[in-house]
Amino acid sequence: MLEEKPLISTLRGKLSEVPPIWLMRQAGRYLPEYRALRANAKSFLDFCYTPQLAAEVTLQPIRRFQFDAAILFSDILVVPDALGQAVSFETGSGPKLDPLQTAEDIDRLGPFNIEKLAPVFETIDRVKTALPAPVALIGFCGAPWTVASYMIAGHGTPDQSPARLFAFQHPQAFEKLIDRLIEASISYLSRQIDAGVEVVQIFDSWAGVLPHQEFQKWSAGPISRIINALKAQRPEIPIIAFVRGADTQLPDLARTLQADAYGLDTALDPNWAVAHTPSTTVLQGNLDPLALVAGGEALSKEIDAITRAFLGRPHIFNLGHGILQQTPIEHVEALIARVRRGKISS
Repeated sequence: MLEEKPLISTLRGKLSEVPPIWLMRQAGRYLPEYRALRANAKSFLDFCYTPQLAAEVTLQPIRRFQFDAAILFSDILVVPDALGQAVSFETGSGPKLDPLQTAEDIDRLGPFNIEKLAPVFETIDRVKTALPAPVALIGFCGAPWTVASYMIAGHGTPDQSPARLFAFQHPQAFEKLIDRLIEASISYLSRQIDAGVEVVQIFDSWAGVLPHQEFQKWSAGPISRIINALKAQRPEIPIIAFVRGADTQLPDLARTLQADAYGLDTALDPNWAVAHTPSTTVLQGNLDPLALVAGGEALSKEIDAITRAFLGRPHIFNLGHGILQQTPIEHVEALIARVRRGKISS
């Protein structure tokens, strides 16, 4: 049955005249039905932990747009929450965590309480029974480096310098944190798979701030360990690695990570990515979310350029980062129609 789903088929390396399409953050604030439902939850974390609401939000973009995949509605920071770190979300300012400022703070983290994430697994169970047969269900986690950067700083920062400085000043403690996040991520993704997800994506949204040696140590290495463990346990489940900012390190990742597909961010030229990765490498992306906001001729040109770049190889059409809140719904409809038309204007 999995092979009949367009996304799964592409992840297995099968060429398709029309690429499967889904969008990062496709369940979100650009949808009026999302905003209406969000008003029923006390906080964003409560929203993620209420299976009835989280399942409904996961399904909303499938009903409206008929994407080829649904992605679980949750957040990467449920992992530190399950490690005992206080996590909250403030409207207009993003996530807030009690920052880990010393090696002792890391030692005080609790064991990974995966049962705290039982509502997430219930959400998956609810969604998988409601999805149309051709639609795949994607689970996810944040990569250890990205999650650690929030845990150290206590919030998002432009360059993740608090985490980078901590890694320089307390290398053993930081490595201990990364190791704990690797093990937690393996356990979390395994349980998502057991609950019913058919694909998993690992998001390393802040990998691009790392110089080469740090990139290898804190981004590529930990992701590789997660993938290797999942492949040993669940070899049938495809894995997508989205390493934002990988840029010229993408060819090395494609040779070493053993992921089934690699997400490209907006900044990376798809023609370069195609030229510098094996022809069998499945690539995902990488429409600029601002082009989707702009719409019209600008959007059409970008869609055609991406489609043209990936002709003759397995490709999943997606954005180069998450869909923006101000995105008009009619532009998403136009995107899907043009991608599925299967023709490219000259």
